[in-house]
Amino acid sequence: MAFRSFVHPTASSRPPAHRASALLTFLLAALPAMAQTTAPAQVITVTGQAGANSASVAGFGDLPLWRLPLSASVINTAQLQDAGIASLADITRLDAGVTDAYNPPGYWSQLAVRGYTLDNRFNYRRDGLPINAETVIVQANKQALEILKGTSGLQAGTSAPGGLVNLVVKRPQRAVRSASLGWEQDGTVGAAVDLGDRLGADGRIGWRLNASATRLDPPMRNARGSRRLLAGAFDVQAAPGSLVEAEFELSRQSQRSTPGFSLLGNRLPDAQAIDPRTNLNNQPWSLPVVMAGSTASVRYTQALTDGIDLVAHAMRQRLRTDDRIAFPFGCSSENNYDRYCSDGSFDIYDFRSEGERRDTDALDLSLAGRATLGGLAHRFKVGVLGTRYQARFNRQAYNYAGTGTLDGLSTVPADPTLTDENTNRDERSTELHLQDMVELHGGLRAWAGLRHSRLQRDSVRTDGSRATAYAQDFTTPWLALSQALGDQGTAYLSWGQAVESEVAPGRARYTNAGQALPALKSRQVEAGYKRAGQTVSWSLAAFDIRRPEWRDIGACDINASCTRRADGQSRRTGVEAEAEWRSGALSLRGSALALRARREGSADGSLNGKRPTNVPPTSLKLQAAYNLAGVPGLALLGYVTHEGERMVLPDNSIATPGWTRLDLAARYSQRLSGGGTALWRAGVDNLADRRAWKEAPFQYGHAYLYPMAPRSLHASVALGF
Repeated sequence: MAFRSFVHPTASSRPPAHRASALLTFLLAALPAMAQTTAPAQVITVTGQAGANSASVAGFGDLPLWRLPLSASVINTAQLQDAGIASLADITRLDAGVTDAYNPPGYWSQLAVRGYTLDNRFNYRRDGLPINAETVIVQANKQALEILKGTSGLQAGTSAPGGLVNLVVKRPQRAVRSASLGWEQDGTVGAAVDLGDRLGADGRIGWRLNASATRLDPPMRNARGSRRLLAGAFDVQAAPGSLVEAEFELSRQSQRSTPGFSLLGNRLPDAQAIDPRTNLNNQPWSLPVVMAGSTASVRYTQALTDGIDLVAHAMRQRLRTDDRIAFPFGCSSENNYDRYCSDGSFDIYDFRSEGERRDTDALDLSLAGRATLGGLAHRFKVGVLGTRYQARFNRQAYNYAGTGTLDGLSTVPADPTLTDENTNRDERSTELHLQDMVELHGGLRAWAGLRHSRLQRDSVRTDGSRATAYAQDFTTPWLALSQALGDQGTAYLSWGQAVESEVAPGRARYTNAGQALPALKSRQVEAGYKRAGQTVSWSLAAFDIRRPEWRDIGACDINASCTRRADGQSRRTGVEAEAEWRSGALSLRGSALALRARREGSADGSLNGKRPTNVPPTSLKLQAAYNLAGVPGLALLGYVTHEGERMVLPDNSIATPGWTRLDLAARYSQRLSGGGTALWRAGVDNLADRRAWKEAPFQYGHAYLYPMAPRSLHASVALGF
């Protein structure tokens, strides 16, 4: 596949801002004219998350979210398209409980939920089965994203305590015929098709195909690339009560990643003085990160008796990655390796890890349904999940190449010599899971769940050194009570656990090298109220999450001088609210999070009371849609995103200021004379061209700063035929 040269664009190689603005203005001005020749279209609203949507990731079937004693959100494809969202990282614009964790453009996305960073190896699901998210997640064949907030021991054997993200794949439907074309500033262009139908009068066989191809040319310089996807889903009802579903997905993205800026000595650089289009990964030898993935699954559902189904669900995922970057890291001239130099220079390393393989297999067998026992109605699910994960790597390059500067124009020589070892990993796990909801009396419900997990983990360096192997088993319970208040309200109280497992590094400096550490059991208490109405829906939840922390104790500079052991806990206490209001032509939706995140109970008193890096204490996300009465089918959309300050360093000595961003968009649904439809979308992100540090991840022992993307335009059209 050919790519355009990676060079700084000249004035003539990028469309001037006034041309892009003119294009958007023309499109918006043209919508009323088109409306005069077409029939009225449907009213457009902001789709809510606290209403009747169900979330399969919760494990309680089709019960609506407002009846569940937990916090979850469902973001559907239409919401993503209205907001011009094409990557998983950008869902942070739609939900206050979700924030950036480490999201360099051109790399895989990392999210934080309730202040805890999700583990891309363990906190992601695809139609309920575990997958590895250390890859690009393409949206073209996804129906919705489900976000479970809080401890997830009921749904996952091991996972970080923030929650889970579940990708819901599009399935066959009748008469699906859609083609779309989209454009994003500066020159990203993408096309997609979505086709499907059910065959025969009885519709017993269904099929769905999705394909997309995108030429990537984002506002960041020297970051051009490509992305493509081909996916299919099929089902057949072989006999009454029997359903077989199969699907596959093939994807590939090739694009240079964009490293972050950093502190300049002891100084936070002024975001106003930084050009957010600068890509510090700008060497003549810089290569794209290539992420290719293939996933396939088969699900068999058999109705056994009234209300009880047997489900067998198997999935296989294969990821292949070439990870390459001219990586800015530290300042050797000032002997400071967690930030850049005071004068704005930094060390550059030639990093290459090619031929990475990550393979995941999963099989779940379960019984789910309704039953009456002891005169009480139960909704239950019981099953066993087996998962196998294997990661294979080659030796890697991580070599000092020279010194770079903040303008991204300095050049250094390449050094691709494979000088560093990598770590191969194997894991097998078996999880027995049980959950039940019992209808008591007067709208009172009792909820319970239990998951028992046994895992075997092995790791070894690519040269055969530092081998570790251990087995562990643990049980994570979950309990809740809920009370229906009228026909539309639910109050609840829940308690649950999540668990993480790790081993002390197999290095000579550790006195417990290679030994399994006791499982980290995080605990959450949550109390909330939800109400779903025709005009107003809202929810309010208060939570407290406590997670044990490991710390290296000792000098850690010579052999046998260091011990990794439990040391205090990190705690997240917060209040989260969501609301949706619909009245006539106007609909509003908002979510807010107030979070107190602290370190507690450490033997090192200087750590206690410190806030974690890159976690804002406040977050507010608002969306609005207004349907113009004079132009049926036309809606104006607005998005407001606010996040508070973030700590840059673990000692809390430097923080980034909070920021607010405004995005505007328009959507027009048009009925064509031939019976088809056209759905036009256009928008401008970061309308005020606000300059700010969007996030401040402390990653790999280094403080990084990512600027907010500059003002940019996007437009698309989807034709239904």
